Amino acid sequence: MNDNENSLEVNSTAMPDADTFGRRNGALSLYGVSVEYSLHTLLWLLAEHPKRPSSRDLAEMQGVPAAMLAKIMPKLEKAGIVKSSDGITGGYALAKLPSQVTVLDVVDAVAGDRKLFDCKEVRRGCVLFGGSPPAWSISGVCRIHAVMIRAEKQMRAELARTTLADLAHGGRPPEFEALVADWFRNRGEARETARITAVKKGRRSPR
Repeated sequence: MNDNENSLEVNSTAMPDADTFGRRNGALSLYGVSVEYSLHTLLWLLAEHPKRPSSRDLAEMQGVPAAMLAKIMPKLEKAGIVKSSDGITGGYALAKLPSQVTVLDVVDAVAGDRKLFDCKEVRRGCVLFGGSPPAWSISGVCRIHAVMIRAEKQMRAELARTTLADLAHGGRPPEFEALVADWFRNRGEARETARITAVKKGRRSPR
C-alpha cells in the first residue's frame, strides 16, 4: 500500500540508517528502530477500528516518522502479518490473530534473518602458522563462534515464545482504548470527506 509519502534521505557519509542498525545513547544495537516501530504499530492494530488506519495515521498516533513507517508496513504485509486495502480510504489490519504472530516473526520480517555474529576465522591467521594453520587450531567450530551460536539460538527461541497477545497483556486501559478508537474514527472520517470532495471536484465541468 502506498500513502504517497516521501522516502527518507540517507547521508552516505553517516552511520548506517535505522533499518540496518539502531542507535541509542551513541551505542549500536543489533535490531534498529524499525523493529521497535513495527511492534508498537502492530499493538495499535489490535484495537477496534471503524476503518482500517493508514500508515500515516498510525505514524501520527505514535509520533514516529511517517516515511519510515511507510517503508516498514509493506515488509509486514509481505510476511503475511498485516493485510491492506488500497485507495484514499484504505489502510492496514492484522492478517492473523495476535496469538499467532511472534516477536521473531516481526523481527525477521523487517530486519531479515540477521546473524548475531559473523565469524571471520581469525584463528587461522596466527603469524606463527606461516599461512598453514595446524589441524588442532582449526578443527571443529571455532569455540568463540560456538558461544555466539548458542546465544543466538537462545535469543531467537525467546523471541519466538513471545506473541503480540503476550505484549498486549496488561497494557492500555479500556478508557484509553475508547479515546484511541475515537481518534482513528475521526481520521477515517476526515479521509472519507477528502475523498468525496475530490470526487465532486473531478465531476465539475471546466470553466
